[in-house]
Amino acid sequence: MKEPHDDDLDRRVLGTALGGRRYRQLDGPETQLMAEHLRPGRGRPALDLGCGDGTLARRLHHELGYRTTGIDISPSAVALAAAHDEGPVPGPVWRCADITTSDLTALPDPAYAVITCRLVYRWMEDKAAFLHRVRHLLVPGGTFWVVTEIAGRREATDPRRGLGISPAEAETLTFGWSTVQSADLDVLRCYALHP
Repeated sequence: MKEPHDDDLDRRVLGTALGGRRYRQLDGPETQLMAEHLRPGRGRPALDLGCGDGTLARRLHHELGYRTTGIDISPSAVALAAAHDEGPVPGPVWRCADITTSDLTALPDPAYAVITCRLVYRWMEDKAAFLHRVRHLLVPGGTFWVVTEIAGRREATDPRRGLGISPAEAETLTFGWSTVQSADLDVLRCYALHP
């Protein structure tokens, strides 16, 4: 049973999500691509960078079988993600952290079989430094799963047309990986990158 103050927290968290950032929900084609590119977790560790409302982290954890940690720089996003973890089965671990500056040794695992980055890569100021930190956290043979918008794919009249990454930023993302696989979903591109 909820304590009276829990309802206030729920309203603040949901109000932040509804009044501020809106999270694009996972759809069937995207989840199908994830299932094809990310092997079954079998309890291996996964890290969801910029977890937002926690939808992707929960999918990794509950449907694909990873032991998942979701991190986000926003305390309200982490609170929103954690608020959805009601049920008999333990959910992912949630942490408020900045992947670009936080102490990575504070994460629950020293390395991860899968690291996901959904709709976050374009916001990284120093993309090369960000990718260096990701490589440091990825186990040999692991997968870095990136979903990002590609600039110019929206209609010419759409004010969000320039939101995606440029060809140069896509090249920075894919450079230096032993295997690069990609697939397009409307304005998005999904990448499975392997060291």
